[in-house]
Amino acid sequence: MLDKQAQTEIASYVGRLLRDSFGKGPQSIFVSINRPFVVLYLKHFLSPTEKILLHQDQIHSIQSTRDLLMKSLIPEIKAYLLVFAGMKIGEFYYDWGLHNHSGVMVGIESGDDDEPISLESDYTGKEELHREISTISQQVEKKPDEVHSFLINERNLVVIRNGILISIEKELIRIGHEESLRLAKRNLEKSHLHNNGHFQSFLNAKINDVFVDWDFHLDKSVIVFILNPGQ
Repeated sequence: MLDKQAQTEIASYVGRLLRDSFGKGPQSIFVSINRPFVVLYLKHFLSPTEKILLHQDQIHSIQSTRDLLMKSLIPEIKAYLLVFAGMKIGEFYYDWGLHNHSGVMVGIESGDDDEPISLESDYTGKEELHREISTISQQVEKKPDEVHSFLINERNLVVIRNGILISIEKELIRIGHEESLRLAKRNLEKSHLHNNGHFQSFLNAKINDVFVDWDFHLDKSVIVFILNPGQ
């Protein structure tokens, strides 16, 4: 674990980076590091322009613009984490909870052979959660080849799915429709994740937020549950 001062420095840097790019940064960023994972949970992150677009139900416009900006920010965040925290980030995921002005970023370190480090932890409700995740995945695409999960701390649970793309999705990616596929999957999967009443009972904790993102070229997805264990 990096100390609190280091986590504060990372939060401050990413906050400035987002403010410079979006015109307004998050009100707060909570950084959790348990190697090989770093999770940044953003709260109260919505610019005045985005607020107007959200009221007009222009969610796709907000997501598309943010995706474009994040393409230039991710290399900077990776470089900072390498220099400041000594973390060589091989994979990077992000997602937004526009309904409550939140967001998440997840970095996963790579090993010496450039393969992501594999790590898993035990926690209450793990088997039930894996089964439910597999069921949801099968409803919207296909059952994952593998499901792994890691409890970063009592408030951050990361779930990794490998082997989730069906043939038509792979073809859409091949012919250049990756961003459209991402927007569609984001809406579809998150509706199932948000409307599922089983997760809280499995984990014995209130779920404040759920995020999901994909690395299509790795045929891999990351889901993040933000938990409130006291409720």
